[in-house]
Amino acid sequence: MAVKRALVMHPKDNVATTVEEIQPGDQVKVSGGGEVRSVAAVEAIPFGFKIALEEIPRGATIRKYGETIGKAGRPINRGALVHIHNLDGTRARGDLEGREKQ
Repeated sequence: MAVKRALVMHPKDNVATTVEEIQPGDQVKVSGGGEVRSVAAVEAIPFGFKIALEEIPRGATIRKYGETIGKAGRPINRGALVHIHNLDGTRARGDLEGREKQ
């Protein structure tokens, strides 16, 4: 089985962007952000979508480009797809202003 690829943009990121379609069980080589690492995909991840690089507990910050892109709406397993079904956006949310620092 060929190793699949994903890119991480910043050393603090906990997600990477896939650069090809990923299937469950695929080994994904993640490069960028100053290191190369590997993660096993636990589900299908389309080209250009995010894969979790670590276990992300519910409510934890999700980072891409070194910036907060949202919070985990539910626990996210390492190697899982990160998308709108498990990521709650926090940018430009008037209902959150003043309550939490991003």
